[in-house]
Amino acid sequence: MTLLITLVSPVAPARAIDYPSWQDLQNAKANTASAAAQVTAIENLIAGLQVKVQETQAAAEKSASELETAQQEFDDATRRAADIQSQADSSKSTADAATKQAGQLAAQLYRTGGTDLSVNLFLEGEGDGADADLLLAKLGNMSKLVERSSDVYESAQSATNNAQSLSDQAKVAQTERETLRVAAEEALAAAQDAAAAAASALVESEVKSAELEQQLQFMRDAQATTTAGYEAGVAERARLEAIRVAAAAAAARAAAAAAAAAAAANSGGSGGSGNSGGSVNTSGWAVPASGRITAGYGPRSVICNGGACSGSFHYATDLGTGCGAPIYAANAGVVTWAGRLGTYGNFVKISHSGNVSTGYAHIRDGGYNVSSGQTVAAGQLIAYSGETGAAQGCHLHYEVWIGGNRINPVPFMADRGASLG
Repeated sequence: MTLLITLVSPVAPARAIDYPSWQDLQNAKANTASAAAQVTAIENLIAGLQVKVQETQAAAEKSASELETAQQEFDDATRRAADIQSQADSSKSTADAATKQAGQLAAQLYRTGGTDLSVNLFLEGEGDGADADLLLAKLGNMSKLVERSSDVYESAQSATNNAQSLSDQAKVAQTERETLRVAAEEALAAAQDAAAAAASALVESEVKSAELEQQLQFMRDAQATTTAGYEAGVAERARLEAIRVAAAAAAARAAAAAAAAAAAANSGGSGGSGNSGGSVNTSGWAVPASGRITAGYGPRSVICNGGACSGSFHYATDLGTGCGAPIYAANAGVVTWAGRLGTYGNFVKISHSGNVSTGYAHIRDGGYNVSSGQTVAAGQLIAYSGETGAAQGCHLHYEVWIGGNRINPVPFMADRGASLG
């Protein structure tokens, strides 16, 4: 019962869990009432493990959703800060030009002698009225010069004030961007921790459930099995599991080799670059999947599917792979995410050298070929495409990060000789 309370209430302080020993079971079986109670306790333990798995998986999904929102807000703030800074720089150039023009007019006025312009012009005349028309013309020209000087000065002052205002706004936007960057990093760490906890709970549940099911079966048997027999069964399951894992790994390596061979044989296929999915070039980069570009990086209509809606800006390039098509690692690196992530559906993210990361979204259910923490090679088969998350039709949603910012994957990949589409 202590174990059951601990599993159902994960916030309680951790404590040692006492599972029933074989001696406990032997003693319980000697008494009908005690045996029945022991059966109920074991069933409750199994149910508690299942509850714990459900709770940790729900927490992981919540953290993943918060991560996606934080990343979206950070990317939007980055674009907003860049736009305001560009406007500030342009306004400053206008202000500098207007200020220069105002200075030139002021210098021209100063060269008239520094006294009243009208007095200077009268003194230039002969005093007999012979130059009256010329005097009036000069007075008119000087009046216009003074008026233009005043207009230019006011324009320069206005442009300077506008440039300062935009510069102040840019600083505020940059501060907001930095705050959101920190929030995105914290959300990523929380989501990774939650995913790891869910995976750990699932493993614990599978291991303990197998053990408890064996004990439960023992309690229900008409005749008791021996401890040696139980231990032999555990050892046999471990041996068979090791064989299964080894066979799965060998099959994955064979599939990757076959895919690489097929990619090399078809390297002259259609597409802008002539590269097929998984083919690795001399730069060490590979095309993540075969298929034409169906959606580019930039603004787009919101897509809703399965109760989730995408943002109005597409931070990726979509490749029309079709359902179940192979997806490959674009470069060597370490898998930092392999699990469900909000509107991405099933998602894999890989960290590469040079502060670069790549992301692969909408993977089909059960379509993972890698796990978090695994090291992968360029062109290695990592998953199969689907339409999980906010997707319409099976395709690969491919993203590229530099630092914490998502950038346009098309020119990035083209610069590395692995053009998309």
